[in-house]
Amino acid sequence: QVQVAESGGGLVQTGGSLKLSCAASGRTFSTLTMGWFRQAPGRDREFVAVISRSGALTYYADSVKGRFTISRDNVENTMYLQMNRLKPEDTAVYYCAADLRAFRPRDYSEMDYWGKGTLVTVSS
Repeated sequence: QVQVAESGGGLVQTGGSLKLSCAASGRTFSTLTMGWFRQAPGRDREFVAVISRSGALTYYADSVKGRFTISRDNVENTMYLQMNRLKPEDTAVYYCAADLRAFRPRDYSEMDYWGKGTLVTVSS
């Protein structure tokens, strides 16, 4: 059973930066496609970004492209989301997820394993 856990959420001002981390266990990390999702208050969960098993390929939602960077360290079994130029509309609970299937450059709606989320609040 794969377990993933997010960390790094917090309060930041508009225009600021924050870096989220996701630690994974239970399976060889480099066999997992990894992704970030978010859910704002009163809204459905939405896809943010996905990264391939090796880290060579990434894909972003249009809403974060050019501001967020997804990366991973297959030695440390950790994935990251560097968020820059944050906006109030980025306020959400951010979820880390892992998937057993190969990377696809598309918006994802589901993955196999999910973390419990970490709250990011961007103040205006």
